[in-house]
Amino acid sequence: MSNLSTWTVSGMTCGHCVASVSEEIAEIDGVEDVAVELDSGTVTVTSAGPLERADVDAAVTEAGYALV
Repeated sequence: MSNLSTWTVSGMTCGHCVASVSEEIAEIDGVEDVAVELDSGTVTVTSAGPLERADVDAAVTEAGYALV
């Protein structure tokens, strides 16, 4: 059964930002899908199990943005 989690990312301003965040989060083990809404900064992640905030934070930081 898939797990759905929602996060908020600050600092994204364009489609390239969305792609960067999506790519980094997609590299986390167990992540099946990443959907990013630029206007709200909302990131919805479908994964095989629960994600650790630290893992998502590290991925978002690697992309150059901040997890709220």
